[in-house]
Amino acid sequence: MGTSLLWQTDTQLHDSVQRQLEWDPEIDAHDVAVTASDGVVTLTGFVHRYATKLAAEQSVKRVRGVRAVANDIQVVLYSERTDSEIAKDAVHALRVHTNVPNQITVIVRNGFLTLEGTVEWMFQKVAAGSAVMYLDGVRGVSNRMEVKPAASAGQVKTEIDDALRRSAEVDAQHIRVDADGTTVTLSGQVRSCYEKQEAERVAWAAQGVTHVENRIVIAP
Repeated sequence: MGTSLLWQTDTQLHDSVQRQLEWDPEIDAHDVAVTASDGVVTLTGFVHRYATKLAAEQSVKRVRGVRAVANDIQVVLYSERTDSEIAKDAVHALRVHTNVPNQITVIVRNGFLTLEGTVEWMFQKVAAGSAVMYLDGVRGVSNRMEVKPAASAGQVKTEIDDALRRSAEVDAQHIRVDADGTTVTLSGQVRSCYEKQEAERVAWAAQGVTHVENRIVIAP
């Protein structure tokens, strides 16, 4: 691909991403700077909530032509809170969330929150992360909770294949699912970064999955 054509492609992708951020009501696009190079989008700037940083990343992944996102946005809080205050709020948020089991340990250090423990389903792990990411004072969340194996590899593969075929957002006929124990490997081809992410989300929803290797190629 010639330099001129590549530059035009990068410019068009940059403009599409910028318009997506401006369209998304969760994000103030003036706080986020965008660069694009050969399908890789880098986000920089400053936001006041960790959840807003993640929302910007998810929004960009929905844009056709985006192959990867480097999220370098910094979280600058409106006001500082102590780790003890954040920890108390996190414990309460996890306790009242119906999809989160009680066996979760919360660690807070300089506003960065770590979750540890064991769950049976991936959706429980995701729910725990979502329960704390919107708390005031949180700069980042590291979800280290483990998913306890509870199904055979054959069952896992069948469940994921069926779920992909039911999905309206994924072209299942171009995706291959392989399961080895509780590890799932996805391969094949999709049209967007969002579709690739959705296929991975479907795989994680199967009971007992502890690792997903997403080798799907994006071909817009």
